[in-house]
Amino acid sequence: MTTTSGIEVVTVGETMAALRATRPIKLAPAMELSVAGAESNVAIGLSRLGHRVAWAGCVGDDEFGALVLRTLRAEQVDVSHARTDTDERPTGLLVREDGIGDLATVRYYRSGSAGSSVRPDDILPALTPGVRILHLTGITPALSPSAAASVRAAAAHAREIGILVCLDVNYRARLWSTGQAREALLPLARTADILVASADELHLVSDDPSLGEREAVAALLAEGRSEVVITRGGDGASVATMEGTFSAPVRRVPVRDVIGAGDAFVAGYLSAHLDGLSVEERLHRATASGAFAVTTCGDWEGLPTRADLALLDSPPGTTLR
Repeated sequence: MTTTSGIEVVTVGETMAALRATRPIKLAPAMELSVAGAESNVAIGLSRLGHRVAWAGCVGDDEFGALVLRTLRAEQVDVSHARTDTDERPTGLLVREDGIGDLATVRYYRSGSAGSSVRPDDILPALTPGVRILHLTGITPALSPSAAASVRAAAAHAREIGILVCLDVNYRARLWSTGQAREALLPLARTADILVASADELHLVSDDPSLGEREAVAALLAEGRSEVVITRGGDGASVATMEGTFSAPVRRVPVRDVIGAGDAFVAGYLSAHLDGLSVEERLHRATASGAFAVTTCGDWEGLPTRADLALLDSPPGTTLR
């Protein structure tokens, strides 16, 4: 069995089987099968960029669970702290239906799933000395009380032993209300060193939800966050630290599929952080990683390797021979 020796990053969350239909499901189209999950997307992105990453969570004792573990292993993600549930809870399922243009509808079948049964004792053993970053999202605490307790325990333990905590707010309206999200995410955000959010998610992690973006970011930094990363979709991203605010535009590439772009951005940002790069260089790698993700269909399939990253900096029309 693979061990977590040398692991740099641990991600925690639910990974599901993912079915994609390119025509209306009611017309019985052929469907593509893969896996998806925000935290495992980040894990795969970091692994492709040359980092040792572990994913901790639960899957069902079923074929979909086997697919999840096989896929992560194939992407060199450590799954030695992934639990296979033996209480007949199934692996969660995500169904995506592509519509007109870039419109897509995503439905989740994860109520009572194995992933929602994750417990603190599934996660804490993965957080060993030497791990540098714990990556969490606001999705996992929405799944169940035990999942919320697992995230809280992981963040608290990481802080105790000096592991950097990254929280991507990643609000999902279909999972819970803004009031429920705020109640859970506000205390969790206080444990984060790196906070990632869109501008319209800041009220979920701000003590004063009425603050504008600039004031909310300043307050988060004053409360102890070392970096507040704001993602702006097609308008790029910015990072605020006590030294100032740095911004970067998106990379202009043909867009095929925007789902998973945020996770790709986070993977690139954390990779550059692990490499000790400056804030500007972190944004550069993050936007490059996001650009690769949107040019390919699938949540993670188009994520770049380290060698791929330089391709976006080549002059237009370059041919590699």
